[in-house]
Amino acid sequence: MQLLSAYLKHHNTDTELVELIETLMVACKEIALQLREGALAGIHGTTDNTNVQGETQKKLDIISNDILKEVLLDNPLVRGVASEEEDDPVFGNPNGRFLVTFDPLDGSSNIDINVSVGTIFSILEVPEGDAADSVELFLQPGRRQVAAGYVLYGPSAVLSLTTGEGVNMFTLAHTGDFLLTREDVKIPNSTKEFAINMSNHRFWEPAMRNYVGDLLSGSEGPREKNYNMRWIASMVAEVHRVLTRGGIFTYPWDSRDPQKPGKLRLMYEGNPMSMLVEQAGGRSTTCYSDILDVDPQHIHQRVAVALGSSEEVETLMRYHRETPSVIQQ
Repeated sequence: MQLLSAYLKHHNTDTELVELIETLMVACKEIALQLREGALAGIHGTTDNTNVQGETQKKLDIISNDILKEVLLDNPLVRGVASEEEDDPVFGNPNGRFLVTFDPLDGSSNIDINVSVGTIFSILEVPEGDAADSVELFLQPGRRQVAAGYVLYGPSAVLSLTTGEGVNMFTLAHTGDFLLTREDVKIPNSTKEFAINMSNHRFWEPAMRNYVGDLLSGSEGPREKNYNMRWIASMVAEVHRVLTRGGIFTYPWDSRDPQKPGKLRLMYEGNPMSMLVEQAGGRSTTCYSDILDVDPQHIHQRVAVALGSSEEVETLMRYHRETPSVIQQ
């Protein structure tokens, strides 16, 4: 089994990018340790704070965010970081080459019941010619990511990583090293599994209701096969399942807040997960167009998400093309 850094260097990954990824893993290993301690360390439960999204913060949300910020900003390669948990980006070395966005602990509502959570990250290069520290540095389409991934904290801690040359998985060993355990991950083109929060059914667009209704009709319906539904309520766990065995995960637009295009965050969740899925041969869309082509307008922009096995995602998009939309695209 190869060490993470050795594997990346063997595949001619930019040496400074390798260094930054190693720095990220230092932070993620510390988060994994904090999660293992759990209730023993008194870090379960919520705080009195809300984040920029209006969500109540868990104690571990704040701890994970602080760990990532401190470790990353200590690396001179990092120009700035942006977190789902904070209003504005924080800047480090003015001569740094990279920008990092992250969701420090995705699925944190599951912490207290010991269900898998994870850290999602995206790495961008600072655009040429931009001298001043500003949020605009981060507002780049997902196609410009130079690397993306997540660390899933479950029965084992697993890093899923792409640097634009496919997707590989590395498992955290007892030695403290991430070791290659799955190379060149590929998502099956077709699937019989879907993941969606069915409790929101009444708020979806007609196209989404029609699509899920046909899935539930099984072999007697127009899709002519039986589907199984999954829902963990942790995007990082949902995407890990898709990368491992295929499927489709979707968190679509709904009418409870018609001014927002979706619930998930483009820069912290949509873009990095979309890069992983596309690099593994899958598809990731807003139900109408590819997420990686979305031109971000603000750092906490939201987006509808449908990703996974390419044939199933294309079928979902066909439902949306053929049914009048109630939202403005």
